[in-house]
Amino acid sequence: MIWVSYEQNAGISLKRDRYDAPPAASTSLVTALIPFFLLLAADAPSQTWSQWGGPTRDFKIAPAPSLAATWPATGPKALWRRELGDGYSSFVSDNGSHLFTLYKKGETTVVLALEAGTGKTLWETTFDSPFIKGEMNPTMGTAPASTPLVSGDRVFAITFTGRLVSLDRKTGKSIWEQDLWKQYGGTIVEYGYTNSPLLYRDMIILPIGGENRAMAAFRASDGKLVWKRATADNGMTSPIVVDMNGQAELVTVMKDVVLGLDAKTGDSLWSIQHKNRTDTNVSTPVWAGNNTLLVSSAYDSGTRAIKLTRTGGKTEAKELWFNPRIRVHVGNILVRGDVAYASSGDFGPAPVTAFKVETGEILWQVRKFAKANFVDAGSKIVALDEEGKLILATLSPSGVEVLADTQALTKPAWTPPTLIGTKVFIRDRKSMAAYELGAQ
Repeated sequence: MIWVSYEQNAGISLKRDRYDAPPAASTSLVTALIPFFLLLAADAPSQTWSQWGGPTRDFKIAPAPSLAATWPATGPKALWRRELGDGYSSFVSDNGSHLFTLYKKGETTVVLALEAGTGKTLWETTFDSPFIKGEMNPTMGTAPASTPLVSGDRVFAITFTGRLVSLDRKTGKSIWEQDLWKQYGGTIVEYGYTNSPLLYRDMIILPIGGENRAMAAFRASDGKLVWKRATADNGMTSPIVVDMNGQAELVTVMKDVVLGLDAKTGDSLWSIQHKNRTDTNVSTPVWAGNNTLLVSSAYDSGTRAIKLTRTGGKTEAKELWFNPRIRVHVGNILVRGDVAYASSGDFGPAPVTAFKVETGEILWQVRKFAKANFVDAGSKIVALDEEGKLILATLSPSGVEVLADTQALTKPAWTPPTLIGTKVFIRDRKSMAAYELGAQ
């Protein structure tokens, strides 16, 4: 399973996870930290989408919301719509009442807080993020793509030029900052910093890139560096933490390699090569069950399955299969049992593809809609394709059935939907909207 720490939904907790040895006596340390823990845990949300990929970072909602079986010809009920500056960052939420995202204003990255019910701005905090000539590529815009993380009374975000910031959730006031590019010499990615931060225990973990700093962890309370480890240039994907037979392993796809690290210490555990000619590893790795990882890229790359085994306290990684016909570009992979689903293709109509997790065998490919991102809502999926079409569909080993769709946004719409209860929040590069998807 994907490891979900105690901290993900209620801030940083005093509880210890099952990977810990018995705690040593440290009464003074606990006493000193109690005020901070209480601050973060004060309003634990009942429903949330607090990070990239949702509650468990894999775009799955459980328990499944009760969505309508279809929509009227005019589409689902529109709640609100508003203009927004350029950006690809998705929405996160605390308890369903507020939303947080990023957008570009001039040469600044704006962290935005809004009312989920109305789209009204609550606060904005801006950070200088000037385009770096000679180092960056303006082809696909110069807008922020990292998705924030909300935990307790904090919002953690990363600007277009790699500044990690911790903000007060209610006011947007900056609490601490770390500059991943200037301060730590991280990899300057030509399309800007696109990785989304991960909260594990009391640490914010994210890629930096470079020698002995491929990945780093910062203490959530004050931003202090906890560890930086491994050597690899940064890519464009976001890390996950998986449970590997009792070992919490951090998995991330860098520019040309997949890394497995000890989530607590950052110590290297394993690595597997995964590269393409454009240096655009974008899609988040997927923990597919049975100790199997799925990693995918577009262009001259493809999808590979990595099998992990753990014996004698060590993890070994081996390539299980590689299929160049499955190329996930800017989308995500959904896994249901022993079958995975994704949009496969670089540009143009990308067929929805189903394939077996254990073998990579393609079961079917159909062009029902453009390249898309998916959210698994139980018996149904909610998808947003790059043309801006919002889609309600079912997926099965035998095919895909589109139950309803509506033209909600304009091209390009590369940001995954955020589904909170029966409400979906979506955006393209210029605007955002909210819809009610429950039975009317």
